[in-house]
Amino acid sequence: MLEKIDCPNDLKGLTYQELEQLAVEIREELINRVFITGGHIASNLGTVELTIALHRVFNSPQDKIVWDVGHQSYVHKLLTGRRARFDSLRQYGGLSGFPDPRESAHDVFSAGHAGTSISAALGIALARDLSGENYHVVAVIGDGALTTGMAFEALNHTGHLGTRLIVILSDNRMSISPSIGAVSRLLNLVRLHPRYEPTKDWVKRTMMRLPFGKLAWALNKEIKKRLERALIPGFFWEELGFTYLGPIDGHNIKELEAILAKVRDYTTEPTLIHVLTKKGKGYPPAEADATRFHGVTPNNFKGSSVPSYSEIFGQTVLHLMRENEKVVAITAAMVDGTGLAVVAREFPTRVFDVGICEQHAVTLAAGLATQGFIPIVAIYSTFLQRAYDQVIHDVCLQNLPVVFAIDRAGIVGEDGKTHQGAFDISYLRSLPNIIIAAPKDEAELQHLLFTAISANCPIAVRYPRGSGQGVTPKSKLQQLPIGKGEMLRYGNDVAILAIGSTVYPAVAAAEQLATENIKCSVLNARFAKPLDSETILDLATRTKRLVTVEENTLVGGFGSAVVELLQISKVTDVKVERIGLPDQFIDHGPQDLFRSMFGLDSRGIARRVKSAFPHLVV
Repeated sequence: MLEKIDCPNDLKGLTYQELEQLAVEIREELINRVFITGGHIASNLGTVELTIALHRVFNSPQDKIVWDVGHQSYVHKLLTGRRARFDSLRQYGGLSGFPDPRESAHDVFSAGHAGTSISAALGIALARDLSGENYHVVAVIGDGALTTGMAFEALNHTGHLGTRLIVILSDNRMSISPSIGAVSRLLNLVRLHPRYEPTKDWVKRTMMRLPFGKLAWALNKEIKKRLERALIPGFFWEELGFTYLGPIDGHNIKELEAILAKVRDYTTEPTLIHVLTKKGKGYPPAEADATRFHGVTPNNFKGSSVPSYSEIFGQTVLHLMRENEKVVAITAAMVDGTGLAVVAREFPTRVFDVGICEQHAVTLAAGLATQGFIPIVAIYSTFLQRAYDQVIHDVCLQNLPVVFAIDRAGIVGEDGKTHQGAFDISYLRSLPNIIIAAPKDEAELQHLLFTAISANCPIAVRYPRGSGQGVTPKSKLQQLPIGKGEMLRYGNDVAILAIGSTVYPAVAAAEQLATENIKCSVLNARFAKPLDSETILDLATRTKRLVTVEENTLVGGFGSAVVELLQISKVTDVKVERIGLPDQFIDHGPQDLFRSMFGLDSRGIARRVKSAFPHLVV
């Protein structure tokens, strides 16, 4: 059946028996392909029938379907003309793992972060109304993404305006990990009372048998309201200004079609359809462990002898918590992804998962810090962007001792442009009071975290995705002097100033250049702010040639900081060559490919040294 589907119109004439077969084939395709390319598997397995029903009822791309986050849009891609290219998913030059309007007119809005769909869909619906057009707008959001403050801002505004908009809540009780918080508890109550409508009908029939019962039912809205309060399902949403329908079986295509068609044809106001789905549906291992199968890589189950930076971070935080009862940890729906799961098991009351609420996470940390605690906010670089105002206003302005453990800094690979951690040095460096550090390896990560919890000011420690250098973790941690780098190699021809993941490639480049009689000093800078000014100025004075290397955008990054230092110090006779990420959004593809492409590997660094200073080449 799947071979016959080249566009959504091809679904229209299929029988329900054929649609069930199509759902089976789609799941087979997902399992067969995604375990080769890597990607999000469990979330897509859970939205197969929902996606089929959406494209049967609505006419994309005339009708607009906006996917939240987008990691559940693979089925949508298969049904909208991209089946033949599906084996290129998340590969360099291939299909994105998220919606991308450059790929297809069926992808209305690019999204890789949670909570954006309702706001974007409302904007599209308002544009429709202002332009006098008449198409449908559907936002598909998961219950995990519904924990974001932005989603509630959009719900509140939509309900206030009364704009015709359809919101589909795909409720599988999960984000990456099980959903948490009061909203999750509310949805649990909804699931516990799926017989709301039959119960209301029974109460109505019973009242009709009583004297004046018909009149009482017609007049006494309080009876209905109390019933709604007792059984919950629609009360919360209807108070927000939405018509509520559900819960609906998210794996019953016929039932889904019926409710979607009803809303399409008769509803003129904001409507929320509550659809119950099962993450990992149709693949027993993913159904049993949806967290593990949220995202997979081609090497996901081969294992690695080298622990990841996230794992080292988790073990180090566990050690710090055992030593200091004032240390707490906060994460935004990333307990597993950040390595905090092992910490939460031993210290469940000192690890706070706030849901997908980065702004709240940062200001929560600020509040804890005012009372003498040392909060470690474990967050991906690309997601800390969402809490930028809170970093400025609530942490740095008050100079509070909050530790930002910035995971996935630099190139992240196949998740692509929405997830690359390319900007954190730049967007943090301009802020007063904050310290910015990056370890060269996993042992230095441990030492920097140990240093951070006694810094008594805001400090960010950024580290890359994936495994470290294979350096044995330290059992005894040591304080590192803040703002002081580490000289790793001495030479008077060129000084290479490297930070974070670029340090080892810089050393290897210097070794390679030494074979060509170009003698390089290599400084492990460690800190992007404050800089090791004394050492950098000494190297500049001695060599007159500096090369800075960073896995961050060159705009406002570590290299820019070095140039500013030279300018402020009135050192004008030094040539500086900066190596880093270009001023562009970086697409999806392997980390090593992009590091090679942008000259961040040892060969690239050596090549740039020789091209910048050709007179050194014999």
